[in-house]
Parts: sequence; structure tokens; C-alpha cells
Amino acid sequence: MRWFNLSCLFFLIAAVSACTQYRTPARNTWPQHLAGASFTDMTEMARVAKRPVYLGAGGRLVTNIAPTNTAAEYGDKTANDNAATLNYMANLEYALYDGLRKPGISVQRAGTDVVVILVRDAIMELDVAEVSATGANTLDIIAKILKKYDATFIEIAGYTDAMRDQKAAGALSLDMAQRVAVFFATHGITPARMFIAARGAARPIAAQDDIGRLTNRRVELRIAPAR
Repeated sequence: MRWFNLSCLFFLIAAVSACTQYRTPARNTWPQHLAGASFTDMTEMARVAKRPVYLGAGGRLVTNIAPTNTAAEYGDKTANDNAATLNYMANLEYALYDGLRKPGISVQRAGTDVVVILVRDAIMELDVAEVSATGANTLDIIAKILKKYDATFIEIAGYTDAMRDQKAAGALSLDMAQRVAVFFATHGITPARMFIAARGAARPIAAQDDIGRLTNRRVELRIAPAR
């Protein structure tokens, strides 16, 4: 009987856990969760300026952890470091690609960086500003990969479709970007790695028709090697 009761208890705990849906923490706690994040574009200059904060928070440089050729010490250091970085980022790209084979999500390379495009409806509720159950699963997969490949900076940029009210577009895109950033912060990603940007209706990737608008409402993650 005792074994039966324990089995029922474990089943109930598992069932409750499975049904518990992620909810973004209260907005007034976002500054606490995102302490150390930079609210700016992830330019080369911004990464250089952020590097002391990143290293002070325990960040690692990709050239210090990425495996290199055993003969690297005899070759050109810059060339060897570049090769190690490219290999590290390629492995990150493959991990993201394999883990994110879902509608509304794409993984691309941009030089040494990796870009993940998350269409809004793939990660958020349709009618409210909140991460959906499917979106939480997707973001959790990304967070686990980013924790493994932690020698990277992450730009989290929100976008909207074309809107007449530019202030509203900026506010909506910032809300999306911050919700994703808060999710990452509450799932083990240090904000010292993050750059958060609100780009409104800038840089559309599809036509501004009914279908294209859904694609233009998105969050883009740009992941760059820390070096």
C-alpha cells in the first residue's frame, strides 16, 4: 500500500509539473532579472565596451575554450584562433538547427555569427503579450544550447510589422525582446551576455501583406563569439 501511495504521489507531481505553464515574471521585476544586460545594438564597439562586464560576471572567451589543432602553437595564432572560433560557432549552429526544426523558426549563418529568427506567433500567445507553451519549449531548447556554448554574446532584437504609430511599434518590439531576455535570464543565461534592442518596423523580411506581416513580427537572436 505504501508503494502504491508513493507511486501515486510521484505521478501527481509529474502531472502537475507537465501542466505548469511558464509565465513571464511581473514587469516591475524585469530590471532585476536583466541587470547587466545592455539596451543597445550589438555592434563591435559595444561588445568591446561590454567585455569587462562580461568577464567580471564569469564569462569566457571562445579562443580560450574552443579546441585547436595540436600544432597550433607552431602556427599563426590569429589564423588558429579564427579557425577555432569558426568551428565553435559551426557546432553551435548545428545544435540550434537540429533542436529547432519547427514552423516559424529558422537558423542562419552571418559570417562568424549565428542568427535565429523566431516569428512571434511561434513563441507567443496569439492575443496576449505572453510566451506560449510551445514558445516556452522552444526558448528552453535555445537556453540549454546557449548554456553549453556560453562563450558568446547574444543580441535579442524585437521587430513588428509596419505600423503608423512608431512609438507603439517600438514599445511592442521592446516588450517582445525583453520577454525573451527575461525567459533566458530565468533559465540560467547571464544577462551580462545580452544586448536587447527594439527595432519596431525596421528591416522587414517579408512583404507587408497579411501573410508577410506575420513574418515581420518576430524576435531575432544574433549570437556572436566572445573574443
